[in-house]
Amino acid sequence: MSRKLFGTDGIRGRAGVPPMDAPTAFALGASLGAWARAHSPDPKVLLALDTRESGPWLAEALAAGLLSSDVEPHFAGLLTTPGLAWNTKHGPYAAGVMISASHNPYEDNGLKVFDHSGFKLPDAQELALEKEILALSVPHPIPPASLSAQDQFASRYLDFLASTFPYRLNGLRIVADCAHGAASLLAPRLFSSLGAEVIAIANSPNGRNINDGVGALHTDHLREAVLNHNADFGVAFDGDADRAIFQSPTGRLVDGDAVLYLSALRLRAQGRLPGNRVVATVMSNLGLELALRKQGIHLDRASVGDKYVLEEMLRTGASLGGEQSGHVIFSDFATTGDGLLTTLRVLDAMLSTKSSLDQITEAFQPFPQILLNVRIRERQPISNLPAVQEAIAACELDFAGNGRVLVRYSGTEPLARVMVEGQDEDKVHHHGRLIAHALRQAIGIQ
Repeated sequence: MSRKLFGTDGIRGRAGVPPMDAPTAFALGASLGAWARAHSPDPKVLLALDTRESGPWLAEALAAGLLSSDVEPHFAGLLTTPGLAWNTKHGPYAAGVMISASHNPYEDNGLKVFDHSGFKLPDAQELALEKEILALSVPHPIPPASLSAQDQFASRYLDFLASTFPYRLNGLRIVADCAHGAASLLAPRLFSSLGAEVIAIANSPNGRNINDGVGALHTDHLREAVLNHNADFGVAFDGDADRAIFQSPTGRLVDGDAVLYLSALRLRAQGRLPGNRVVATVMSNLGLELALRKQGIHLDRASVGDKYVLEEMLRTGASLGGEQSGHVIFSDFATTGDGLLTTLRVLDAMLSTKSSLDQITEAFQPFPQILLNVRIRERQPISNLPAVQEAIAACELDFAGNGRVLVRYSGTEPLARVMVEGQDEDKVHHHGRLIAHALRQAIGIQ
């Protein structure tokens, strides 16, 4: 059965338009409620959201669906995705649903489902749930459901994060770009409680400015703030704060691949890197693989999506995995990517070695890489596009084994993504543009 609702990160789409509308949210609540009743004698489901203006009405529709299945909804209000996952695992909850479209603009929203373990649902369970959702007859109008948020969920989650960190941050100046999203209150609160001087930017959400030119995908403001304030450190989160991208005091961008490198060395020094292996995705830079190999550390690659990284980590027993985009999973502490936890782990690596962020990442030298997005009108197998295949073959022939090319479809947006990397930057950009042009001509929106 092919997917109609669930992508690589839950259900996602334009808010108010199927499948991201109130009837689908109600149907998800009702179907999830029936599943919860089959797995728990007294089922409860926890709901949380980021700062998008569509979040409250989606939460109400979800709650109404849960109530229709005699399942009690609890509402955490504004919380990060990893915060929702942690509270679901450590509370009396059969499941949790995070209402967020992560790094997407405010017009979009999403529904991410976790079970009591704190893990996102596996593909097979999502497909079973999807079948129930599509078969459900939704009442019209949807019965009202009122929700009242409680701060205890955020407080418990922040207390847990602080408990994983053995240092004080007194004397450290941190710039935190909160993307006008779920980290807007939590990140300054966490780092300040540990003694840091926090300069928070993009922390004034209005329902429509989430990820708008700020956050993990747009780091120019972060770099400027780090340099202007002479900060020791800068971090940018995305809308639901499950990813983090860093800026060094010299303005160097430190992405998820660099974080995987420095974290692997730190965990190995602590005796907490089982099998001397790390899990990344097919998008991670070849430079990461080579840098880890020099340290005697093996890199396994998984499909794009932090749930697939986690599945590979569980299969191999790895304690560290992540994505170049900034999703990093520390399985000793969490079941999903967590930007706040990742920040603490990076700070731990810095303070334990008395090194700056520049110093602990200097041995990691990524290959030149280009990432291009092509907006598409339809999805056809890449193998069925002759001109695209010719462009890919020409790139691989030119690189002669000293580079990589990857073309894939986004699991969350109507995009084809082109990644080209190699030792010669001019060749990388040349072939990236040719492949993207071939895609645009074949299936792109002109």
